[in-house]
Amino acid sequence: MLVIEKGLSAAMNARMIGFGSEAIVLAHGFGGDQSLWDKITPHLARSYRVLVFDWNFSGAVKDPSLYDSTKYSSYDAFADDLIALLDEFKLRASVFVGHSMSGMIGCIASVKRPELFKRLIFIAASPRYLNADNYEGGFERSEIEQIFANIESDFDKWASNFAPLAVDVNDPLSVEKVEKCIRRMRPEVALPLAKTVFCCDHRDILDKVTTPCTIVQPTNDIVAPISVAEYMQKKIKGKTTVEIIDMDGHFPQLTAHLQLLSVLDSVLVLSPDHQEK
Repeated sequence: MLVIEKGLSAAMNARMIGFGSEAIVLAHGFGGDQSLWDKITPHLARSYRVLVFDWNFSGAVKDPSLYDSTKYSSYDAFADDLIALLDEFKLRASVFVGHSMSGMIGCIASVKRPELFKRLIFIAASPRYLNADNYEGGFERSEIEQIFANIESDFDKWASNFAPLAVDVNDPLSVEKVEKCIRRMRPEVALPLAKTVFCCDHRDILDKVTTPCTIVQPTNDIVAPISVAEYMQKKIKGKTTVEIIDMDGHFPQLTAHLQLLSVLDSVLVLSPDHQEK
């Protein structure tokens, strides 16, 4: 398997893996790193060039100065980093797969530079986690504030408690993997980033997204309920489909990777004429 490393993106541990004329970009979410894609990258790399990387908040990133809580207090700065990364690798019309917070980052980037994206695939993504009038995001304000308080008072304990809730408890190895990833983050990064994520409201960007989209939604996800996927499908301007994976948890790339690969394979072979709103 061909593995290419690029210099400019070394700080984000960016790597292009595999073969093919088309490129797929895999972007992890809060508390993760690129290793969370390890179960699906070998399959994808047989037919595509696969770009994996670590966001600057990840514990896998060596330079702690890369993450500035003021600069990255919104997803726009992350979207700019994504665009810079794609430009560095000279990627155009790529397939972007964004897990959790990265879904909205991909949306913002696609509005800024639509030519960079052929399709957006969101895995358990959400434009807003807080409930609002006529919108079910999944969390009340008091629940979000409790998350912040727990992170601030005892980050390691919070990570140990959060991982089993976010990952299927019937897959203890995946629970352990996610917990270790989260705990590798520095607490002084985790708290402001959690506030950026859980207090975000990017619902207004959805009707500006013209790139075709696929929303991959677990049936039982405490972080992003099915109602969010249905809302996104209605609001996104580009042709959008929802693919439901029957599973518990927020990480299908870990606990339901074969089902996820089945969905990805079916989506990636579809021609534009077969994509329906």
